[in-house]
Amino acid sequence: MNKNLRPLIGMLLGSFLAQAGLAQEFEAPRTEWDQPDLQGVWNFSSNVPMQRPPQYGNREFLSDEEIAAALARRADADANSDAALNIEGVDGSYNDFWIENAGIGDTVRTSHIVYPSDGRLPELVEGAVGGQGVYGGATTGESRPVRIAAGGIGTDGPEDRGLSERCLIGFNAGPPFVPSLYNNNVQIFQSRDTAVLMTEMIHDARVVPLYDSADAAAAAALDDSIRSYTGDSRGYWDGDTLVVVTRNFNGLSSSFGQAGTSYDKVLTERFTRKGPITVDYEFTVDDPATYSDRFTGIVSMTKVAGLLYEYACHEGNYGMVNMLRGARVQEQLEAEGQL
Repeated sequence: MNKNLRPLIGMLLGSFLAQAGLAQEFEAPRTEWDQPDLQGVWNFSSNVPMQRPPQYGNREFLSDEEIAAALARRADADANSDAALNIEGVDGSYNDFWIENAGIGDTVRTSHIVYPSDGRLPELVEGAVGGQGVYGGATTGESRPVRIAAGGIGTDGPEDRGLSERCLIGFNAGPPFVPSLYNNNVQIFQSRDTAVLMTEMIHDARVVPLYDSADAAAAAALDDSIRSYTGDSRGYWDGDTLVVVTRNFNGLSSSFGQAGTSYDKVLTERFTRKGPITVDYEFTVDDPATYSDRFTGIVSMTKVAGLLYEYACHEGNYGMVNMLRGARVQEQLEAEGQL
């Protein structure tokens, strides 16, 4: 190890351990309604994989040595970032500038998925759709509707593109929230009987009515015939944890990632204030029509000293029009034997 990196690694590791100790003693601030205060803008960027690499088995956390090695790699990458920005030219530099896939404090988990114990997604059930769509303009032979957030099945029309390209659902906004390349931010608002979860990506807001108990929240759910892309969310407090249960998805989005249809999915999210700038976000997907078992993930959210601004994604945007126009030009060139 470069000896010049040792003080930095020691400082970062010591800071993490100190924060962990503070989190154990932390008491969440309260709102005027004596509820834990979750309000503010929270960032859920992360470089932890969603599924656990097989070499870690059932181990949920990295060792101290592995943490130090990861920090050293990050320090080396930061030291060489100026050179790295120029490797792929202007486009590469522009894209790298906006990427935020390194977590602020979440450096010790081996995966976000914590159940099943191997940190892997359960097997798909027989008949479940998996691997829907691809990135770019390739045609997959699949039929509409396109349920994945990013990517698509072709370029015949806008209906062949993913939900985020059509400005319907953000590629990381879910629900559940999933760390991605950028815009990993959510703002939480609270009142006595309502919580609002507003994501930066596509600028979507879920208004969550709050009830006295899980039974009361379930009893107030919408009729099964009323469905939407982001479902029907109802919440309640379990001690100091905000629990949000969402059902009634319309089946026009995937269950998770590129698998399933979401129609039978029940999503349970838990928001727990763990420190002055930290919220643990836990989500459980229960979809027996897609997966052979439920699964649970945990993502650490860090408070941001700033505001969300409107993402302003809109249908009929230039990107969509030009993507389809480019596909027509390519088809014409191919027909003329110029490609």
